[in-house]
Amino acid sequence: MTAIDKLLDDARIPTTGRTGFDVGAALRRLAADAAAAGTKPNQDMLRAAQARQRLSVVCRWILNKPGAADHVDRLAQEPAALQDDRHLDVDGALVFACLLHLTDHRESAQFWWQLAAGAGHRAAAYCLHLHHLALGETREARHWLHVVTDDVLDSEAPDSAFLAFLESVATYVRKTGLSHAHPPTGGLEMEVDRLATAKTDSCIIVQRPDQRLADLLHDFTRR
Repeated sequence: MTAIDKLLDDARIPTTGRTGFDVGAALRRLAADAAAAGTKPNQDMLRAAQARQRLSVVCRWILNKPGAADHVDRLAQEPAALQDDRHLDVDGALVFACLLHLTDHRESAQFWWQLAAGAGHRAAAYCLHLHHLALGETREARHWLHVVTDDVLDSEAPDSAFLAFLESVATYVRKTGLSHAHPPTGGLEMEVDRLATAKTDSCIIVQRPDQRLADLLHDFTRR
């Protein structure tokens, strides 16, 4: 087993956490409901449920990291030309995507993760791997996992920052069962909804964050 395989395996959420949502109990209820209906949950269903939980943990962890609000602040102040990666704070795009995911704007989250992943952010590619796995889109999930691991496995000197990211997530999940990091507040959710309903000429995807959202995120991360 390679180092990256071990880290990804360690990041698997335990089936029973000490506090919070009991993933194992939820999966057992799913199995019982399926049995009552005369069917059995297949491995893909269980894998998707686990990926959803893992992605939620990762997103909350990223959103609560020191400096997360600073990156979104910079993203809000950058030029609006999304096509120009030189004008994109990729860490800000990752944080914003995680906020979008946690506030149920999943298509927009995928868009912003793809922007960050396209600019070389492998943590964003890892989120995309989990996102597609949760949707049962195994081909897309395999593609993004390849993006996550390819450079690491082929390089004589693996990316230490990215390996540290995975190791930190794995350690956090292993110690707590589920992330105790704060979920987005109702105020943050309302601000994201405001951006989502703003009319833009380019696309239906949630537009880049503005200063109002960035300021609220600063308040959130100071708690």
